[in-house]
Amino acid sequence: MKVVIIGPAYPLRGGLATYNERLARAFHEAGDEVRIVTFSLQYPDFLFPGQTQFSTEPGPTDLDIEVSLNSVNPLSWYRVGNRLRRERPDLVIFRFWLPFMGPALGTVARLVRRNRHTRVVAITDNVLPHEKRPGDRPLTRYFLAACHGFVTMSRAVLADLRRLHFRQPAVYRPHPLYDNFGPLKPKADALRALGLDPAFHYLLFFGFIRAYKGLDILLQAFADERLAHRPIKLIIAGEFYEDAAPYEALIRQHNLESRLVRATDFIPNERVVDYFCAADMVVQPYKNATQSGVSQIAYHFGRPMLVTDVGGLAELIPNGEVGYVVPPTPHAIADALVDFYEHEREPEFTAGVWARKKEFSWEVMVKALKEVAERPKLIS
Repeated sequence: MKVVIIGPAYPLRGGLATYNERLARAFHEAGDEVRIVTFSLQYPDFLFPGQTQFSTEPGPTDLDIEVSLNSVNPLSWYRVGNRLRRERPDLVIFRFWLPFMGPALGTVARLVRRNRHTRVVAITDNVLPHEKRPGDRPLTRYFLAACHGFVTMSRAVLADLRRLHFRQPAVYRPHPLYDNFGPLKPKADALRALGLDPAFHYLLFFGFIRAYKGLDILLQAFADERLAHRPIKLIIAGEFYEDAAPYEALIRQHNLESRLVRATDFIPNERVVDYFCAADMVVQPYKNATQSGVSQIAYHFGRPMLVTDVGGLAELIPNGEVGYVVPPTPHAIADALVDFYEHEREPEFTAGVWARKKEFSWEVMVKALKEVAERPKLIS
């Protein structure tokens, strides 16, 4: 097939760009011709909460990436949409994660499908956003109505589609494995690379820091007296996407500074392996969620996980087999952390992770996207 993926990719950085590039390689591996169309402007600077939207790493040399779509310039929407309409790819895949992108992506989708040949499918990370704003629903509806079908990576998002009364073909397939951060590294080597004392155990909170990800809950859990006297430190690895002051207040209130390892800048791809392989367990204390790429990095590196029972997180983490699924409260999280160390669960959970990780292949995702495109009556 001739495939076009529309969404973040190099020179943009972050999990969406990493995913889209890996997906393009999966289509290549399946024998398809694929190109990525990414943003020349993704967000205006005043809307972007981080330090920079752009990668400082070398770009991929094995991918065809076109930088041409401006999220706030309708002239660019029409240029891209009309050009793709004339090119007549077999499949255009949109990555949809935020209502703000609805006008740009929805307009391109409408223009492309006018050729009556191209099938338009969306990978919908979210349908109802984590952080709600006025206008979310009409912007989202504008985009969703332009699609022939959807693939969701959590059952919660599939339910949201049906709740909004979209009846196009849609299937759930779990987020594939992030296997593009290099091979597993021995824990001792990872600790050495990060300059961490091997006399301590380490837990990892990884990813952009936003309110819905619950770092405040984890800090309160980590202050539990049952953990305070153990040789355990919490690594906070990720850039603040909001005001850090409330978190700093919690750290001071509970006297946590000496028990933390701070890495609150953007983590480049080549350093991801060190943070995951240095950790005993990856903790995702989210207050709400759909799915998480962090879980699939943890699966790749064979790391046990603790997730909260919100959204689609628990779908991929069998409780007691690869880690814990707990309510999003400090006490529940602290109970699980105490159990993990008191009963030395790391070896058994690690074995569970390795047994389960083979279920999350990119081939399955490619097949699902093609099936939704080719079978318009499919609903599951």
